[in-house]
Amino acid sequence: MTHLQVTHERGITTLALDSPANRNALSATLVADLGAALARCAEDADVRAVLLTHTGGTFCAGADLKEPPDPAAFVGLMRTVVELPKPVVARVTGHVRAGGLGLLAACDIAVAGPGSSYAFTEARLGLAPAVISMPVLPRMDPRAASRYYLTGERFDAAEAARTGLVTLAAEDVDEALEPVLDGLRRSSPHGLAASKALVTATVLETFDRWSKELTARSASLFASAEAREGVTAFLERRDPAWVL
Repeated sequence: MTHLQVTHERGITTLALDSPANRNALSATLVADLGAALARCAEDADVRAVLLTHTGGTFCAGADLKEPPDPAAFVGLMRTVVELPKPVVARVTGHVRAGGLGLLAACDIAVAGPGSSYAFTEARLGLAPAVISMPVLPRMDPRAASRYYLTGERFDAAEAARTGLVTLAAEDVDEALEPVLDGLRRSSPHGLAASKALVTATVLETFDRWSKELTARSASLFASAEAREGVTAFLERRDPAWVL
């Protein structure tokens, strides 16, 4: 069973995360499905750009703690988004947490609605935003990243735009997307690919430098005693033992 809705209109293929039972969390299945869909888009001459969105009130809740993806597979998915020779635009009208922020940051353009919210919740679970740092930190204001990485505070679309995590906060997301998608439709396939290569070069250098180390660090953190307590507390809807 796939957890991805795929539609196509005038050169734009929309991939909608559709796993409401776990708030579109990144399970091993969803990571594989999304990676395969992006690979098909890369090879399809009818696809000028990809619009990544979601069903329900959550864009992506982060890693599925009951069926977590292999860290290397998730790193591969984020890199696929960055390397795709076609622009990937995020349409966000719901909540984004933890690993979902890595997927969001990997996109070239992101438009967020007033109902969306964001939080790097890893430290509260005994973890850290390890692998997602590769697309997040090159895009986000360093002082803001430091605050939100450490505190796990929730912030809104306007703050996400101010800090560079998203491109634009808008009252009407679809209205704001109209000139973006029109511009992509008016651009040549080779022009888009070449232009995207320029703006993603620094992000790809970060992947080249840090993928192996951060993937290992992520696996180590997930195996730690603190993470076991943090994840258990989250699933049991209680505070973990270290909360003061």
